[in-house]
Amino acid sequence: MAGMNKPLAVAVLLGGRSPEREVSLRSGEAVYQALREKGFDAWKVDARDNLVESLLQRRPDVVFIALHGTYGEDGTVQGLLEILGLPYTGSGVLASAVAMNKIVTKRLLLQAGLPTAPFIVLDREETQDRPLAALAEELLLRFRGRVVIKVPHQGSSIGVYPAKEVEEALRALELCLAESKEVLVEKYLPGAEITAAVIGNERPRVLPLIEIVPARGSYDYEAKYTPGGSEHLIPPRLAPAVQEEIARLALTVYRVLGCAGFARVDLRLDEVGRPMILEVNTIPGLTETSLVPDAARAAGIEFADLVAELVRLALEKAALGKKPV
Repeated sequence: MAGMNKPLAVAVLLGGRSPEREVSLRSGEAVYQALREKGFDAWKVDARDNLVESLLQRRPDVVFIALHGTYGEDGTVQGLLEILGLPYTGSGVLASAVAMNKIVTKRLLLQAGLPTAPFIVLDREETQDRPLAALAEELLLRFRGRVVIKVPHQGSSIGVYPAKEVEEALRALELCLAESKEVLVEKYLPGAEITAAVIGNERPRVLPLIEIVPARGSYDYEAKYTPGGSEHLIPPRLAPAVQEEIARLALTVYRVLGCAGFARVDLRLDEVGRPMILEVNTIPGLTETSLVPDAARAAGIEFADLVAELVRLALEKAALGKKPV
């Protein structure tokens, strides 16, 4: 570890090989600049090539994971860093892998008695014996005329297709089945979309809630990462009791999945105003338009201080992991 007068050495993992590479490069650059501002000995490591060699060549005190999607947010990099014995930001292997898979997450939510949108899981083999158009029509009838069809292992709203017409549902099924063996089909929830950022290890806390209002249509990839693509309302336009329930649900699912460091819990209200958990992001975006930095600022935490706190939590998590059970 670094000595008292020597700054902590932090390697920022960014880029990588997922479809979210460009967003990761932006998140990683923002994190890198914040770390330098706070006096850390920080450098950037593109996780696309020679990752192990790069880390061992200049062994850091902490690895800040600013990767999104596969090969970064799904437990694979976390497992590698565990093997290398390097402390890292965010959740561990199991929580990362579970949260990355929307189907596994939803099944755990049900098992824990937590509210989530009604859903079914389609298997590619099961769909081969029937016309997809008939299946698309059946899904719309089952979920009262509106569905959201998802690839279960992508982030940043990639592979998420709202549909209210048979043609839309058919196209969504074709795209998702071409990419994934399993497809998640959820009932569309018409209420407000809320996100809850959670930070901490053994005693996590919820930052101010945010209501997301897309400039047009749904909160898709463009709305998330284009300046002006969506409006973030803090606090949400919800009754205090509903906001308290959302915060309670966010903390509960954070603990159920075993998250650490920080995460973002996305929820949506159903037709009668009940909050339903959609998914958990264990490495939420850290760009200039991202939600977690906005929530932190609303709590009086500037971006550089948030980044420094995530490094501290990484060291705390590593220390907790070494304690005898």
